[in-house]
Amino acid sequence: MNTEKSELLYERAMECIPGGVNSPVRAFRSVGRTPLFIDRAKGSRIYDADGNEFIDYVGSWGPAILGHAREEVIEAVTKACEKGLTYGAPTENEVILAELISELMPPMEMIRLVSSGTEAVMSAIRVARGYTKRDMIIKFRGCYHGHSDGLLVKAGSAALTTAVPDSAGVPAAYTQNTLVADYNDTASVEKLFEQYGKQIAAIIVEPVAANMGVVPPKEGFLSFLRRITEEYESLLIFDEVITGFRLSLGGAAQYFQVKPDLITLGKIVGGGMPIGAYGGRRELMEKVSPLGDVYQAGTLSGNPIATTAGITTLNILKNTPRIYEELEKKADKLARTFREASKGRIWVNQIASILSPFFTSLPAVNYENVITSDVKKYASYFNYLLEKGIYVAPAQFEAMFLSDAHSEEDIKVTCEIIREFFNQCE
Repeated sequence: MNTEKSELLYERAMECIPGGVNSPVRAFRSVGRTPLFIDRAKGSRIYDADGNEFIDYVGSWGPAILGHAREEVIEAVTKACEKGLTYGAPTENEVILAELISELMPPMEMIRLVSSGTEAVMSAIRVARGYTKRDMIIKFRGCYHGHSDGLLVKAGSAALTTAVPDSAGVPAAYTQNTLVADYNDTASVEKLFEQYGKQIAAIIVEPVAANMGVVPPKEGFLSFLRRITEEYESLLIFDEVITGFRLSLGGAAQYFQVKPDLITLGKIVGGGMPIGAYGGRRELMEKVSPLGDVYQAGTLSGNPIATTAGITTLNILKNTPRIYEELEKKADKLARTFREASKGRIWVNQIASILSPFFTSLPAVNYENVITSDVKKYASYFNYLLEKGIYVAPAQFEAMFLSDAHSEEDIKVTCEIIREFFNQCE
């Protein structure tokens, strides 16, 4: 595979961008190669600067649920661009998108649009603290909620991949009110409530952990979180930056039939454009300025281009219910191929249209088991697939994302290459 242009671009990037990338996982360091610089994407495919073509299972880390450059979305965005890129003032599309999200996700009675998932989570936690008049929050080991200071503790995603879960530059005082429990472990949560009780403002959880690889909740785990927060008059926040509109049209709240107090969403509500949203019960969201005393603002919040892409994307999902059924079938076929081809050498988790192969024989149901994964074997797997034209996450602790654009032929080819990889490992 020719990567000459990507290598030259990387050399240039190293001179002006830290590590040559604008987000750490893109550096490809865990797989021991130069990152590919992407030139364009269409449907299920991405194309790098050297013209190499790949079937894409990263999908911009989740939002490309319809595939890349869906015609209806591109047409709507193009028309919106002709009217101007940003105003810093209210638009009708902000209202339309907020109404649409609220219709599809009833727990989000009121919604504030922001510019990223990190910003959405940071703001939702501020609302929880402002409403409860408490300072402490509980998060889970290996779950990632963006890079805000108070949450970069025992994080997942790239922080887990690089084995640096706590960032330099974050004062200890910023994280002293962040308590860490173990995902899928009710006893660890109970212990924290017994110790800190009425000081806990909220639990924030990825309802399906997807930043230490995909780890679904054990049966009853989310219901337990709902009960214990109600018992202590704390709030429950679902971080649905990944699961929102992925697990179902109503997200994880609908999928698991557990109603959180607040929900955070990311770029999928903008069809992949830079956007985020947080929302929940009306009485909570009425704490947000200018109605209440919880301050949060943003010049690009509700950007007209991003809201246009979001409205178009969500309406396609809303009006095409077969998409979710077909996505799950495709993901299930990949998961079965991984299990059969590996002959027990790996563990595979799959739920709806996301999945992860873990290079460990232990059940990947919690942080402790997940981190036993052999990252060197994962790197071999990644490089084998890449050379065969399959683009997956360049890190063990990330997800594979299916899109509506993945054809039966795409899935068939991918399954064949997965089998080839494990056969040559024997």
